[in-house]
Amino acid sequence: MSPDDWHLTEDLDGFLARAGDFLRSRPALHTVPLTVTEALRTRGADAYGAEAPIFGRLERAGEVRAIFFRTPPRRLNLTPLTPEEADSLADYLADLGRPLPGVSADHDTATAFAEAWQRHTGATPTLYERQCLYRLGTLTPPEPLPEGRGRVAGTQDRDQLMLWYREFVDAIGEVSSSDASSWVDARIASGRVTFWETPDGTPVSMAGVTPMVAGQIRVAPVYTPARLRGRGYAGAATVEVSRAALAAGAEEVLLFADLANPISNGLYQRIGYRPVTDFAVYDFSCP
Repeated sequence: MSPDDWHLTEDLDGFLARAGDFLRSRPALHTVPLTVTEALRTRGADAYGAEAPIFGRLERAGEVRAIFFRTPPRRLNLTPLTPEEADSLADYLADLGRPLPGVSADHDTATAFAEAWQRHTGATPTLYERQCLYRLGTLTPPEPLPEGRGRVAGTQDRDQLMLWYREFVDAIGEVSSSDASSWVDARIASGRVTFWETPDGTPVSMAGVTPMVAGQIRVAPVYTPARLRGRGYAGAATVEVSRAALAAGAEEVLLFADLANPISNGLYQRIGYRPVTDFAVYDFSCP
């Protein structure tokens, strides 16, 4: 196949007009591009930083077969590609002279693209993280739940959410594409973060969700301060937001977990989440 089959744009509306049906055709596998493009559509570029996002699609015979996007400074994100398609995309982007910090996609796609990027640019890929995408089956709350209750975070919790958001970003070693205040304000306004709090009203864990797009909602992030872990708080918070997502009409409730963390993977499976597929994240060094 030819690199000419790839089409690049910064026009989100035009991109969605061509690729929207493709993205909605596989809501689970496409959960990240669905939620990111929805945030950009509703909140504008402020949702993901000052530098303009880029979008691309693979189109043959008038049909979209795959897409990519990048919200700088984050890595390139891809929908599933064959090795030949991954190579043609690497060739296309390398010819444009656009440096990439890394790639995130399902495991086979990410690995194929990382190898192709090395061939075309000389950059060295390093596996940063392996993740599992989970889909909720039958929600099964842990027994017993820790004492306390779930509560949707409000404006009075802004400082707490700011602190925990920064701690979460630091803990996972990611580069935030939006500032903490924007992240917090958007989620408070839409009621998309839930605390688990102790009987005296002290927040001890949080779980957030993405807006519903194409019938899917993704649980993200889940965070408990290190000193409070191992007490069931994260599981309780995750159950709360999962139940709320189902009540809101979500056909699929999803989440990602770091495969290097057996505790979180075991927790999510115990409360009813089932593996869909593995993802991989690679970083690229400069050639």
